[in-house]
Amino acid sequence: MKHPHRHGRRRVLLPAALVAAALAGTGPTALSPSSADAAALPRVLDSARTGETHMVEALDRGVVSVHTGTGNLVSWRWLGTDPDDVAFNVYRAGTKVNSTPVTRSTTYFHSGAPSHADYTVRAVVDGVEQGDSVHAIQFRSGYKDVPISPPAGGTTPDGVSYTYEANDASVGDLDGDGALDLVLKWQPTNTKDNSQSGYTGNTIVDGIKLDGTRLWRIDLGRNIRSGAHYTQFQVYDYDGDGEAEVAMKTADGTRDGTGAVIGSASADHRNSGGYILSGPEYLTMFNGRTGRAMGTVDYVPARGTVSNWGDSYGNRVDRFLAGTAYLDGTRPSLIMARGYYTRTVIAAWDWRNGSFTRRWTFDTNSSTNSGKGYDGQGSHSLSVGDVDNDGRDEIVYGSMAVDDNGNGLWTAKTGHGDAQHLGDLDPSTAGLEYYKVSESTGQPAALYLDPANGAVRWKLAACCDNGRGVAA
Repeated sequence: MKHPHRHGRRRVLLPAALVAAALAGTGPTALSPSSADAAALPRVLDSARTGETHMVEALDRGVVSVHTGTGNLVSWRWLGTDPDDVAFNVYRAGTKVNSTPVTRSTTYFHSGAPSHADYTVRAVVDGVEQGDSVHAIQFRSGYKDVPISPPAGGTTPDGVSYTYEANDASVGDLDGDGALDLVLKWQPTNTKDNSQSGYTGNTIVDGIKLDGTRLWRIDLGRNIRSGAHYTQFQVYDYDGDGEAEVAMKTADGTRDGTGAVIGSASADHRNSGGYILSGPEYLTMFNGRTGRAMGTVDYVPARGTVSNWGDSYGNRVDRFLAGTAYLDGTRPSLIMARGYYTRTVIAAWDWRNGSFTRRWTFDTNSSTNSGKGYDGQGSHSLSVGDVDNDGRDEIVYGSMAVDDNGNGLWTAKTGHGDAQHLGDLDPSTAGLEYYKVSESTGQPAALYLDPANGAVRWKLAACCDNGRGVAA
């Protein structure tokens, strides 16, 4: 989205999928604590498969009312702690509108209702109606308009002016009120692909509530280059305090949400081509409520010798990916990765009691992994899931996978591809399935694999650089 003015508060329509994610959430969620118990840890969800407990976010029902020409579509969350036979009643201004409880669904269409109708939902468990949910957020025009404020633009050392546009976003309950908030990355209009030289403006990250209230703004500074592959941030409650944290790569001059500077405020590590191939690199965990930097460690892996990643000018060395995985089956860990065209390094971190602890590091150049075909297998994204049905998450990284303990699980040796999708793509078959595409003209254009062992179940004949592929 382009913003023609540098300053001022603007009402911008965020993508519908993003707002829907913020309102509905993804994955299992637990009922949020009451206001009198706001400091309670998130509830845990029993795993029927392993008997272990699984920490989940403490979210509310996330009720939404979307107005149409003939009424309102009301929807809400099915919480991870709800029983399989849970039912629901829908209320408008305290009056029940459904004749029988809603079962096996989290939607109800209220015919003829006006756009301003006020809804709540009550779960019915074992025939007993529970308390009211939060009031519905109203999509009176069929969408949610969230006010956002672009940062001021600027000028790079080579005299190029830039403004800002809204870019990547994620969701998380930043302040512990049970509602998902937005974390929005702003990119400058002179953003660069890694293959392109040139200076860029700073990358900016905002924490925003759905009413447009900005909780904080983080400026990653001039020593983090702006582009699609440089900043991969994660938003999740890693320590179980009921509030999501925000993790991302930082550098000298990064300014947190309170204005405090990480490292040296005066350092400028940019070379004449605008690349940043020297200077310290950090990993920082930010407080979701305030944007304060709570802990910073050296980024793993360090860039080291740039040419060891596949070229000498700075393209392949700065390809980053990130994720969140339940590596122990119980609590979430942060996944930070570097490289996918040649060398790949994946580091798993725990954030506990206000500090980072590195759980493991997977390196394709290590003595354990070198020569086994794990290098050069990455995609432009990674996937997380329990591929071997042991109750713990694995990392699927392009044409290879890493087990929950940091050991290589398998490699299909089909090389880099631009897209990948992991999920229960075939409900008739137990477990997860995996689909990816290939860039090499000598490899299958697309593959459908068993993510437990990398076995190919189906493939499309080699033909070309298959740059796109979707499975759902």
